[in-house]
Amino acid sequence: MVTLVEALRLAQERNLDLIQVTEKVSPPVCRLGNYGKYLYWLGKKQKEAKKQRGGQVKGVRLSFGISPHDLEIRARMAEKFLKEGNKIAIEMVLRGREKALPNVTRDKVTQFLEILNQLVPVQVEGDAKKGPRGFTLIATKK
Repeated sequence: MVTLVEALRLAQERNLDLIQVTEKVSPPVCRLGNYGKYLYWLGKKQKEAKKQRGGQVKGVRLSFGISPHDLEIRARMAEKFLKEGNKIAIEMVLRGREKALPNVTRDKVTQFLEILNQLVPVQVEGDAKKGPRGFTLIATKK
């Protein structure tokens, strides 16, 4: 631990700036360096953080009469979303008499999850939420 006066003297001798890294601890953490380079580095770090995407919830909509081939296509689309770091919301849209056949819809979603598990290991978050038009299930990458 160096006193403030001694740190300022060292910075002046070396033609550097005294940069406060964090003030959350006592005593505050400082370092010697070029302040312009430090600001450039911080800006670059913030830009990089903005570029990183992910953490969003992307939707994959299935219908009651979806064919096995279309399930595979939707699974590949969901795989792409998961590899980007997003969660997926599997939505099963039900109309009319389709709502009276919950076993068929459960089988379709199970089949979709099996296809998706072959591509990417997936875990389901919580239970399926039933709504007026069907239900939604959230899945993430393991």
